[in-house]
Amino acid sequence: MKKIQTFIIAAVVALGLAVTPFATQATYAAVCSDGAGCVTKGLESTGSTGGNKDLGAVFKTIANVLLFIIGAVAVIMLILGGIRYVLSQGDAKQVESAKNTILYAVIGIIVALLAYAIVNFVIGAFATK
Repeated sequence: MKKIQTFIIAAVVALGLAVTPFATQATYAAVCSDGAGCVTKGLESTGSTGGNKDLGAVFKTIANVLLFIIGAVAVIMLILGGIRYVLSQGDAKQVESAKNTILYAVIGIIVALLAYAIVNFVIGAFATK
């Protein structure tokens, strides 16, 4: 079962990495269809001026990406726990293990959501404007 879980997680990560360049290219093509002022249009579409970001914005971006990854892994584990529960065939040990996986995955999702809210609140409260 560990091999299947590892394979599924690796497949989801690989799919995400494979799709990212195509999404970026499509966004660039849509923003820059006339060929003039592409960099300026790209920066305007992201809300950036091209200057350096402050430390709070960089920290917020890094924290949000990490929390998204943690949340995604928790959702994947929730799904795997459900699959393990269905495939346990009434074996008490496997049912208990599947229930624990589901419980810890739900706790992980809750922690990720709370951490996201706390990080955004703290950065918003202390960011200079």
